[in-house]
Amino acid sequence: MSRVLVFNKPHGVICQFTSEGGHRSIKDFVPVPSVYPAGRLDTDSEGLVILTDEGRLQAAVSNPRHKMSKSYWVQVEGEPTQEAMAKLRSGVTLNDGPTLPAGARIISEPESLWERDPPIRMRFAIPTKWIELELTEGRNRQVRRMTAAVGLPTLRLIRHRVGPWSLEDLAPGQWRDVPVPTPESLRGSPARIR
Repeated sequence: MSRVLVFNKPHGVICQFTSEGGHRSIKDFVPVPSVYPAGRLDTDSEGLVILTDEGRLQAAVSNPRHKMSKSYWVQVEGEPTQEAMAKLRSGVTLNDGPTLPAGARIISEPESLWERDPPIRMRFAIPTKWIELELTEGRNRQVRRMTAAVGLPTLRLIRHRVGPWSLEDLAPGQWRDVPVPTPESLRGSPARIR
């Protein structure tokens, strides 16, 4: 029987089951044999990771050709301008080529937000704001590179949704089983923000 878990990966945890470079791993939180991450989340990023023992589901989540949407809460340094947000929406050019258009909007600090350990480094003379980005591709450190390209360095990055799954009330380090999705529920994963 296939199994799917959602896990709220804390900051500093490596997105694999083997420790490396002094970082804790998913194994320190999820004592479930035979499940593997469907996709990656950087060690210095937080939030939703899908774990499964189903190879087809892993591919549907992690392979960019499936265009499964992923949404992120991003705390940026500076004030997002309408011009910067328009650039994110239309796609920005990175050193590995132009990105696809993204959903992008300015948001208030998420209500369900937890304290990060360790706290982010802030410069008190420079304001910070939150934006939400929704992508259908998954390049290495893409969100951080996109926000930097429009003059908004990322201070904190939390993935809160992948396709039909979301963090809901999961605290950092917590996980839970979720129903195995039908292929129909994974198709299309429409963009939710613009």
